[in-house]
Amino acid sequence: MHTNLLTRRGAVAAAALLAAAFALPVSAQAPMELKVIAPAGPGGGWDGAARSLQQVMTATGSAKSVQVVNVPGAGGTVGLAQFVNQAKGDGNQMMVMGITMVGAVLTNKSPVTLEQVTPIARLTADQLVVVVPANSPHKTMKDLAAAVKADTSKVVWAGGSAGGADHILAGLVSKAAGGDATKLNYVPFSGGGEALAEMLGGRVTAGISGYNEFESQIKAGKLRALGMSGGKRMQGVDVPTIKEQGLDVELLNWRGIVAGPGISAAQKTALSGAVTKALKSDEWNKVLKARGWDDAYLDADAFAAFLKQDQARVKEVLTSVGLVK
Repeated sequence: MHTNLLTRRGAVAAAALLAAAFALPVSAQAPMELKVIAPAGPGGGWDGAARSLQQVMTATGSAKSVQVVNVPGAGGTVGLAQFVNQAKGDGNQMMVMGITMVGAVLTNKSPVTLEQVTPIARLTADQLVVVVPANSPHKTMKDLAAAVKADTSKVVWAGGSAGGADHILAGLVSKAAGGDATKLNYVPFSGGGEALAEMLGGRVTAGISGYNEFESQIKAGKLRALGMSGGKRMQGVDVPTIKEQGLDVELLNWRGIVAGPGISAAQKTALSGAVTKALKSDEWNKVLKARGWDDAYLDADAFAAFLKQDQARVKEVLTSVGLVK
C-alpha cells in the first residue's frame, strides 16, 4: 500500500512537470523547424516572400530553421491542394499565398479552397501600374477609360495569369469606366517580359503589372505609366493614382501566409508569434525597402476577416467579366 502511494505521488509529480512544460509561454519554447510552401516557381513574388521570411525568421531566432519548397502550377492551386492534404494538423508548416490565389481558386474551380487553411498573417502589398506604349494615343487614364467605354472589346490588356491581380484590376477599370465588362479583352502572360514584348510591338493596348516589373522601360521612355492602383501615390514615383483621375478603383496585390487545416489553438498561437516577431524586426524592414514592398501586416484574426471580404470582392469582379459563372 505504501509503495502504491509513492508510485501515485511520483505519477502526479511527473504529470505536474509535464503540464508545466506545456504551459511555458510560446517565446520560452524551443524554436520551430518550419517548412514553407511557395506555390509558384523560383523568382516570382510568392517565392520572394517565402525566401525573405525564411531569411528573417532564422536571423531573428523566430525559428530554428525554415525550409522553402516550390510547388508551381495553376495560379497556386496545385500548391494549395498539396498543402491542405499534407499540412493537416501540422503546426510546423505554412504556405505563402495572395490575391492571385483567391482568383485562381474560383477560375480553376479548385476542389480545395481557402476556407480550409488557417490564416496567420498578411505580409506585404504592392501597387499595380497601368502602362501603355510610349506612342499610344492614350495620355491619361481618362483617355483609356473613354476607349473602354466606347468599345470594351477593342482595348486589349496584357497581364499575368487569368483571374490574378492584373486581370482583376483590368475588370475593375472596365466597370468603373462604364464599359461592358463581359467583353473585357484580357491576354494572360506567364511573365512580364512577354507582356512587355507584346506592348512594344503594338499588339496590345495596355499592360498591368507591379511597378518594379515595368520601371526600367518607363524610365527609358518606352512605356508611359498612366495610373497606380493604390489609395495614395507610391512614394518616389511620380504617377497619379487611378482613383485621383476619376475612376473609383483601388486594388493592392497583397501576399499573406497561412497554416494548414485543423491546427490547435496552441499551434496557431506559436506560429503567429513566430511570424509576428519576424515581421516586426529591423531585418524585415530592410527587406521591405530593398524589394520595394509595402508593409501590409495584419494579425491572424484581422487577416482572416480581410480574406473573407476579399474573396467576396474578387468573386464579384470575376463573375462580372465572365470568368466565374
